[in-house]
Formats: sequence, structure tokens, C-alpha cells
Amino acid sequence: MGNIYDIIIVGSGPAGMTAAIYAIRANMKVLLLDRLAPGGQMINTNEVENYTGTGKLSGAELAIKMFEHTQELGVEFDYKTVVNISNGGDLKTVTCEEEGTVYQAKAVILATGTVPRRLGVPGEEEWAANGISWCAICDGAQYRDKEVVVIGGGNSAVEESIYLAGICTKLTIVTMLDLTADPKACDQLRKMPNVTIYPYQEVLEFTGTDRLTGVRFKSTKEDATERYVTCDGVFEYIGFSASSQAFADLGILDRTGCIQTDARMCTSVPGIFGAGDITVKHLRQIITACSDGAVAANSAASYVESLK
Repeated sequence: MGNIYDIIIVGSGPAGMTAAIYAIRANMKVLLLDRLAPGGQMINTNEVENYTGTGKLSGAELAIKMFEHTQELGVEFDYKTVVNISNGGDLKTVTCEEEGTVYQAKAVILATGTVPRRLGVPGEEEWAANGISWCAICDGAQYRDKEVVVIGGGNSAVEESIYLAGICTKLTIVTMLDLTADPKACDQLRKMPNVTIYPYQEVLEFTGTDRLTGVRFKSTKEDATERYVTCDGVFEYIGFSASSQAFADLGILDRTGCIQTDARMCTSVPGIFGAGDITVKHLRQIITACSDGAVAANSAASYVESLK
């Protein structure tokens, strides 16, 4: 078979692209696979201010810089949807949806990241991508001078709310708990005059006939007060689910679907490595994903050398 590589990296977010850079610099034959544009969730971030050495820039800009770096070094990249990864001992098999393409590699780095969770309430499926979005940088501009609701109170919710409040006439935040993001960002958001925050709420329904028109929710406190807020659009930031279906049978996942690794990003299967948000970890940031990718590539290259 001609499609044999030293290292195949599945996922082209910051972890995957960093792994590719380190792997090819270790003189490995490398293939980087992703079904979407390089960058992962990073491309959905309006502003990145905490990536060392770059200052303030958009996630999309940083993603382009990272991908250009991989291409300058000669990393092979292909748009492919990986549907199965199997362990064949010294050779791992990576099967893709498109034309049933099959690749083999001595080592595989899994950097597939996560996908946004959904609430599962009435109206969500109906208005998904047609009023309800999970990406303010992608869709926020269409709500300029309009009314918007953000669901969630974590880092992503607060950071994107600050951006949205700058272009919308009214921003309402509905969250199951209180704001749990970085305190400085929370303080900045609370001071914005067009922002109203409803903590400790449960979303009941997204309403509308010809278009999304509002959100109905109730307090999780004893009074269980119901409220209704009209809006033109909704952005959901309620966490993410692990993208691990393609390798669920390898026995390397925890109960949440994330990959369990050691400090060298090794899984319990020799030659299979994890990196980035898909792994069990405390802090999910661009810089920690890059760190994981570098460690995983170093470990994978050492593993490949050990097979010779």
C-alpha cells in the first residue's frame, strides 16, 4: 500500500498543527487530516489576547499563521472525514469517509478536539444555523444594531458577549449558574450598559413562527419565575462534547469520551497518542493545545524510531 506514513495526525486545530510541525522537523513522513478548514474551534474566537508573543489578534488570523507554518515546512494536508481508526500493531489503519480512502501509519496522533453541546429544548433544531449560532465571529455581524441572547456564562460565553455587546443594541445573558469566566472579563461585561444578566436560569424554549423571535426560561431557584426575552438571534456557549466517535473502540477514552493520556501524551495503546482539547485535562486553551501537540509529536517520533 502506498499510503503509509510515519505519523498521521487527525485534526488540524492548534494541537494537530503544532504536532505536524514538530513531527516533520523530526524527519517523519507526516499526514495531517481534517474534514474542516484548519484551526478547529480557534477560528470561532473573535479575539485572542493570551497567546504568548502575538498580542491581540483573531483566532482565524492565528489559525492561518499556524497552517502557513505547516505548509512552509512541507506538511501534507488533506480534507478527509476520518470514520475509523484501528490498531494493527506496528501499523495503524485510518479509514476515511471519502471514497473509502485508507491510510496506514506507524503512529497516530488524535487531536480531534470538541464540538459545541446543545440544549435539546423545543425550537433549537428548528432555528439552528437560522437564528441560533455557536460562533459569534462567524455570524455576529448580521446582528449589528439588533437584540441578541447568549446562553452560558463560561469563558467563551463572556468573551463573545463582550464582542456582541459592542455591536448589538441589547444583549441578554442567560446562564445555569453565575458568570464563571475570568473575573476581569466578567467585570468588563457587567459594566456594559446594554447588557442584562439572568443567572441561575433554565432555558425552556426558543420561540418563533417565520423566524426566531425569543427565548423562554425560568429560574432554578425556589420561586421558579418564568421570563420571556425577545431577540433576533441566539448564541449558545454551554460547553463541548468530545469528537471521539471514530476511535471509541480503542479503549482509550474516559466516561466523557475524552482520551486518557500520560504526561508524554501516550495512550494505553502503543503508537496511539492524544493531544489538545480531546484529552482529559484541566485547562483547554490554544497554548495548552500547542504544548500537547509538541509533546505528542516528540513521543510519536521516538516511538517510530523504536520500531526500526
